Amino acid sequence: MIWSKAETLPRLELEKLQTSRLKETIARVYGVVPFYQQKFKEMGIVPEDIKSIKDITKLPFTRKQDLRDNYPFGMFAVNQDAVVRIHSSSGTTGKPTVVGYTKSDMDVWNEVMARVFTMSGINSEDTVHNAYGYGLFTGGLGVHNGAETVGATVVPSSGGFTSRQLLLMKDFNSTVLTSTPSFALHMAETAKKEGYDIKKDFKLKCGIFGAEPTSVGLKEEVSRVWGIDYYEIYGLSEIIGPGVSNSCCESRDLHIFEDHFYPEIVDSKTGEVLPYGEKGELVITTLTKQALPIIRYRTGDITSLDLTPCKCGRTHVRMKSVMGRVDDMLIVNGVNIFPSQVEHVLSNISDITLNYQIIANKKGYLDSLEIMVEVTEEMPMDSIGALEKIQKNIQSELLNNLYINAKIRLVEPRSIERSMGKAIRVIDKRSL
Repeated sequence: MIWSKAETLPRLELEKLQTSRLKETIARVYGVVPFYQQKFKEMGIVPEDIKSIKDITKLPFTRKQDLRDNYPFGMFAVNQDAVVRIHSSSGTTGKPTVVGYTKSDMDVWNEVMARVFTMSGINSEDTVHNAYGYGLFTGGLGVHNGAETVGATVVPSSGGFTSRQLLLMKDFNSTVLTSTPSFALHMAETAKKEGYDIKKDFKLKCGIFGAEPTSVGLKEEVSRVWGIDYYEIYGLSEIIGPGVSNSCCESRDLHIFEDHFYPEIVDSKTGEVLPYGEKGELVITTLTKQALPIIRYRTGDITSLDLTPCKCGRTHVRMKSVMGRVDDMLIVNGVNIFPSQVEHVLSNISDITLNYQIIANKKGYLDSLEIMVEVTEEMPMDSIGALEKIQKNIQSELLNNLYINAKIRLVEPRSIERSMGKAIRVIDKRSL
């Protein structure tokens, strides 16, 4: 099923719509947002210079720091009385980024999330166990409203309290799980420990997972342990929240809802726009946002775009799963390393889980790398010989596949720190 005809627009018709909406957005931000007024003047451009969607490359980039510098409402394009909701990031690395929504923005958010659920085969007959965090984080409420839009029953469980979540998911006969993939695996581990028969005690048919870069191996593990179809969602609060794109039943790639969000791929160092198929940093321009329109937002996420028609019938461009972030990429002794690459290697090794943490440090003048990996419940920590064999296997596979030399430390299940359901994958101590 397809929720909206807009998802199947011919390319030329879609580009015409994008051009019209871009012009409206540019005129609005130029007229009322001082940040963009200044940026446009610095670049010597005015709204009339934008004739088509292809002219978007003439426009300035927006970065997360720009939102922080204009905290809290300096980037808003509407008066406060038009804002019906505010969300915010945690602000753990400085001032938080603040995002606002008008009633129109909320309608768009519900619309794109309804597309997500329909794309994932979910309707009014389903019960959605929503384990994304509620509150200022956009995940929980964004997913919640979308599920209600398609008529599904929602269990607003939020994060944490894993044992209670499992009880509710079983007793309420939930058919859909929405959470981060790492939390889904944590729930499965806890279910097994508490004596549940996952395939018999739960009625899940699928899950919608996102909010963190994830390897193919981890996705397959989530799908396997729960016995469900895995759908991947992508979004970020600065753009709207969850609902920028989602995978369909025909492809692991994610359809970007291009009538609302215009995507580009750029070289993260030069800002040069890259052609379809090439890997680089994802840049997104909002085409319909009213409260917080964003021009050419540098997401920091590494992916590529594919215009090849999808068998599902949707015409919107697809993005590959995010393989990592520009700022999460580690350069260790000259070698570029993304957590998802390490994760993919680990996914092919027995007796360990995909809960891991990469720790970069300095040893004299050289970088050193340590990777902590949780073993499975069945692997006894006092089996020295078996553990040493696993360590050597991991080291060998990392060296052969990624050309990195790392110290491997195997640790007990559930001993690596999580935060708000997300696994903390990288700790870089070199600059501390």
